[in-house]
Amino acid sequence: MGNFKQFINTIKQIGIGFLVLFILILNDSCNSQVIETSKKDFQIIAYYAGNGNDLERYNWEQITQVIFSFCHLKGDQLSVDNAQDSLAIHKLVNLKKKYTDLKVLLSLGGWGGCKECSTVFSTQSGIENFVQSVNQLTKLYNTDGIDLDWEYPAIKGFPDHPYSVEDRPNFTKLVVALRKELGEKVLISFAAGGFENYFENAIEWDKVGPYIDYINLMSYDIVGGYSKVTGHHTPLYSNPNQQGSADFGVQYLKKLGVDSSKIILGAAFYGRSWKEVDSTNNGLYQSGVFKSFIPHHRFESTLNNENGFVFYRDSISKAPYAYSEKLNEFATFDDVISLAKKTNYALEQDLGGIMFWQLTDDYSNGALLSSIWKTKNQQKTAKKGEN
Repeated sequence: MGNFKQFINTIKQIGIGFLVLFILILNDSCNSQVIETSKKDFQIIAYYAGNGNDLERYNWEQITQVIFSFCHLKGDQLSVDNAQDSLAIHKLVNLKKKYTDLKVLLSLGGWGGCKECSTVFSTQSGIENFVQSVNQLTKLYNTDGIDLDWEYPAIKGFPDHPYSVEDRPNFTKLVVALRKELGEKVLISFAAGGFENYFENAIEWDKVGPYIDYINLMSYDIVGGYSKVTGHHTPLYSNPNQQGSADFGVQYLKKLGVDSSKIILGAAFYGRSWKEVDSTNNGLYQSGVFKSFIPHHRFESTLNNENGFVFYRDSISKAPYAYSEKLNEFATFDDVISLAKKTNYALEQDLGGIMFWQLTDDYSNGALLSSIWKTKNQQKTAKKGEN
């Protein structure tokens, strides 16, 4: 009580003007907190690589962000590739009239789509021209942000794409310049590789962290098309035969000091298959030849009983897979169960949300997206019940 009286006497001594200023500062601080908290809502982020003609089939109320994939560099400018892509972006943005909480972002690059990135972002003029072009496109299309999908800064990525150790600090300069140009309200995210070499050598995490909203962790393709041995391409947990996993990536980023609320867990709406695979261990961790990428909407016509596929689940990695002894083929993928587990994991780990590649690969009834959305809402309802 004595301290409170002393505070009141101090206010009387220095005048009412100070009190007004104090209230204004306090109010501004509260408003800032509201903005910050709104950014921490659990995100369901869909990458979209379609042509814009199928938008009516998706449940947009279940999505918080859609990232159009991809835009590319034209010289040192962010460029929409063609008229069809431009129309698709306009259609995505138009969805915001009905789904007012939906955010639409443009994405730069993709696997094989950022060949010039190392060169362009090695100069200050290249960075400045790029960020100005991002600002111009953001205003032109009324989009809400930019996602950088440079695979990868400073380490080997797509074959024959240039990279340099200087990419690492240059990526930081790029992100800082984007934030300065775009302001605080425009979202900035980037797609992060899900493996140790990327974590250790591609990004200056402590320097980039304050300027970005989300890190879209690509915890898929962990066993990719270049592998001569089968494995889980998007497992939730590691196991004795496979270190890479979603959990491995999340815990590694946390160890590096990354804010968990900015980490977005990656999931896959597609599978990968290998042929010439022996039946030992139902094809898991066996030699094989990569065969194909399989979107989920093609599962019923490919990974079916007629083709001899039997489905299994790794109880440690919480990952499904399938093997056909008839065809000697192995397939790895996410499904509605593994996606529910990943969503629960993201919520329990206080992550920023979950994202997936990509929306058009879902089943025709949207089962994969619905699994994420329903799980999010079930846990949210359960927590309210506990309170």
